[in-house]
Amino acid sequence: MSTELPLLFALHGSEDYAARVARHLGLPLAAHEEREFEDGEHKSRALEAVEGRQAVVFHGLHGDDRHSANDKLCRLLFFCAALKDAGARRVQVVAPYLCYARKDRRTKFQDPIITRYVAGLLESCGVDRLTTLEVHNVAAFDNAFRIPSRNLEAAALFAAHFAPRLGAAEVVAVSPDAGGAKRAEQFRQELEARIGRPVGSAFMEKYRSDDRISGSLLVGEVRGKVAIVVDDLISTGGTLLRAGQACQAAGATRLFAAAAHGLFTGGTELLDSPVFERVVLCDSVPPFRLPAELAAQRLEILDSTANLAALLAADYRLSPMAELPA
Repeated sequence: MSTELPLLFALHGSEDYAARVARHLGLPLAAHEEREFEDGEHKSRALEAVEGRQAVVFHGLHGDDRHSANDKLCRLLFFCAALKDAGARRVQVVAPYLCYARKDRRTKFQDPIITRYVAGLLESCGVDRLTTLEVHNVAAFDNAFRIPSRNLEAAALFAAHFAPRLGAAEVVAVSPDAGGAKRAEQFRQELEARIGRPVGSAFMEKYRSDDRISGSLLVGEVRGKVAIVVDDLISTGGTLLRAGQACQAAGATRLFAAAAHGLFTGGTELLDSPVFERVVLCDSVPPFRLPAELAAQRLEILDSTANLAALLAADYRLSPMAELPA
């Protein structure tokens, strides 16, 4: 790609994450404006000339206390289309959390495959590349997009976090369902490489029908070991809690949970439970639904912005900053 410095834009609600990435890159955030109208409509535009330039637009597509996921998606689409109308040469979207990534297949008659529709919307508005963090299903994500799409996986971040905290204990990486086994296996391999000794694996049986979850079989040996339950996201927290309770009943000595995205749509049930010593997250979604004191006591939030900045530095042939990972 060109050596010209890209313009970095952060839509409302994503400024903190984007600013941290920008600091790693040694670049400023470009100016833009967003206006709300009395009838609920909205417009946004870049305040710096974009003709012939490359642009990176940051927006986390989770619903928050100001805007729904749908609102955020619509604002992102309009802003990217406006950049292309103004002559931007290439537009890359960085969505630390990608909405509708879980709706990647039909589970009922005439179900929508919304992941594919989101891909079509981004492409139709002129987006040239998408980068996101820990999607729900990598194969479905890759297949949905015709533009280059990239998934930054969280396994290395989690392994770097846990490795110095385990001492000489035996460890097992646990997937809370069979569908997440590949994600847990990647974490297992990363952790094993860092601690220099074998790490076990296990997974939990899980069946979902509408909002009902069943299945109680735990496959793998956890007795006498530190169990780390790994998932892509926490919604209500029920899946992780169920897996943690099964590991506890099977004799795990210590329990931790790790997930890239913490939505906490079900409130504080997961954190109120004493099953997990700590719950480890990435910083893609601020824990705004949780009481601040509880979040501080029970969560550890890992910074993914250096890893994301390293990818962008390679994209635009920027000189890596000293603090970026090798």
